[in-house]
Amino acid sequence: MSAAAPLWDPAQYLRHAGHRARPFTDLLARVPGLPGDPPRIADLGCGPGNATALLADRWPTARVTGYDNSPRMLDRARAHHQGPTPGGGRLDFVHADVRTWTPGPAEPHDLIISNAALQWVPGHADRFPDWIAKLAPGGVLAFQVPGNFDAPSHRLLRDLAHAPRRRDRLAGTLRHDDAVLTPEAYLERLTALGCTADVWETTYVHLLPGEDPVLDWMEGTGLRPVLTALADEPGEREEFVAEYRTALRRAYPAGPHGTAFPFRRVFAVARRRDGGDGDADDRP
Repeated sequence: MSAAAPLWDPAQYLRHAGHRARPFTDLLARVPGLPGDPPRIADLGCGPGNATALLADRWPTARVTGYDNSPRMLDRARAHHQGPTPGGGRLDFVHADVRTWTPGPAEPHDLIISNAALQWVPGHADRFPDWIAKLAPGGVLAFQVPGNFDAPSHRLLRDLAHAPRRRDRLAGTLRHDDAVLTPEAYLERLTALGCTADVWETTYVHLLPGEDPVLDWMEGTGLRPVLTALADEPGEREEFVAEYRTALRRAYPAGPHGTAFPFRRVFAVARRRDGGDGDADDRP
């Protein structure tokens, strides 16, 4: 069974905006100087656009385009960030499917970047050759993806979805632990394509406030496919969420100062070697 595309809720996603933005800022810190002036930048899977706006801050003259396939996310992004930027650049948001998006032949990009989106694209590493081929000499492909699909938050979700009484309805809805590659596999793929690559992983331990904060987090991301699949069965949907809440409370007990939520992420910054004397360790 093929799953319908998740229906996104920008407000729910942004409830943990600070924690979600930190990996993107860490990724940006490793992106080297870009070859173009002004640079051309694409943000794949831009969501509500709050992270995309950071690209315009980093490269004030850049022409930045955020791409997403969720009308709700794009509406939120356009409401807050759209048009000319204070530094003389431009920020736009366009509907596109990352599974098929490729820059046009007349618009080489200096940076193609993606923040916590490629895990939703089966076989996303197979898109790397097309994207890297459309980079300007010395251009950069940079991304980060969650690497926590074997964590309790995701294992418990799959277990509940694959229970015998739900299997027929929810089979194929959720991603598995192979939704992303290992850091070593990303390094091999990127270097084989003629890039100098910097690949690493980080586990963030988020301290989340409030009641059932891990459920609140997952309702903005990993739980969306189930909520979408059960949208026309409110009773079953509420029952599923209640069971998931109970399981998460056991897996992530609240402490005196909040709930600790470990979250592993995988990062990669790849620069084409034909860009001169720079590599992925260069700085602007």
